[in-house]
Amino acid sequence: MEAVVYQGEKDVAVEEVDEPEIQHPNDVVIDITTTAICGSDLHMYEGRTAAEPGIVFGHENMGTVSEVGEGVSTLEEGDRVVAPFNVACGFCQNCEEGYTGFCTNVNPGFAGGAYGYVAMGPYKGGQAEKLRIPYADFNALKLPPGDEHEDSFALLADIFPTGWHGTELANLQPGESIAIYGAGPVGLMAAYSADIKGASEIYVVDRVESRLEMAEDHCNATPINFEEADPVEQIKDQHGGGVDKGVDAVGYQAIDPDTKPTDDAYDPARENPAIVLNDLIKTVRPTGELGIPGLYVPSDPGAPDEMAAQGRLGIDFGKLFEKGLKLGTGQCNVKDYNRYLRDLIVQGRADPSFVVTHRVDIEEAPEMYERFDNREEGVVKVLLEP
Repeated sequence: MEAVVYQGEKDVAVEEVDEPEIQHPNDVVIDITTTAICGSDLHMYEGRTAAEPGIVFGHENMGTVSEVGEGVSTLEEGDRVVAPFNVACGFCQNCEEGYTGFCTNVNPGFAGGAYGYVAMGPYKGGQAEKLRIPYADFNALKLPPGDEHEDSFALLADIFPTGWHGTELANLQPGESIAIYGAGPVGLMAAYSADIKGASEIYVVDRVESRLEMAEDHCNATPINFEEADPVEQIKDQHGGGVDKGVDAVGYQAIDPDTKPTDDAYDPARENPAIVLNDLIKTVRPTGELGIPGLYVPSDPGAPDEMAAQGRLGIDFGKLFEKGLKLGTGQCNVKDYNRYLRDLIVQGRADPSFVVTHRVDIEEAPEMYERFDNREEGVVKVLLEP
């Protein structure tokens, strides 16, 4: 079958690889109908991880069941499903308590597993024609048959639940104000989630105008361009003080507004891994809460300095303490949310597909990785059709 295979820094190719097979009675194999390129994939693509050539990318996957292990009891051939990016067993202590992003059985020596991602276990990615889903009764979420809501349902694998998770980590309540740093797919989904939850004011910080326009048009958000002025001051000027809650949807590759832009493309020389966290500490009112679904890593080969290379950041912890702020971190436990978000989509209460800007054949994956990596204007969420 064809699959998107990592070759090395900023190099992926569509190659022929072996098709997946049933390896355990509770496995299923699905024919992929839609898979997505994620911002997290860019960390590997850019050479910012320990990823080795040969990884099949893709942790946002949906399709129809084509093979069923003899131990599977809730799925059958032809079922339409979406798979959380978390691979989880369902019966370890963390899974039983709902922390499926931190399963201790699927990836020995590490809490958490995922498809097609470095250090996240032996699970091939789904940017391919087929995918094996282990512990399928637990991991595969059934969808209505047919092809309705295909774009929206594809987002249930990761970014819609992860955006929702950001607002949950911040404990956002109806009527509260919130600032979301980052208007990539997860940031837009956090803003959209905040709107669904009844936030009174939503501020979204980024520098890409097309993404800020999406936040304004689809999330009832106030756009804040950090290239134009200090985002903290912009928010406080408009809000009249610190907001109630904040979300970091950027992570360790945040751009420092005080550095001079060279052109419209993303420039790693402008990175400051702690800038968004410190801006949020300044943006959120005393005793407020921060949700941090943006990715931070324990080591970064491409870090701007030696401390950041070890995953250590210069966070203004004294100010955090002084203000009595609370914070929540960690990757999303997708199963906590995906069933309910699916039902919002089915009932017409949510349609997150507005973030999808490109749906292309899998053969175009190398080009779309390059365009997405450049944070090209107009490229937000790319779906691939194998």
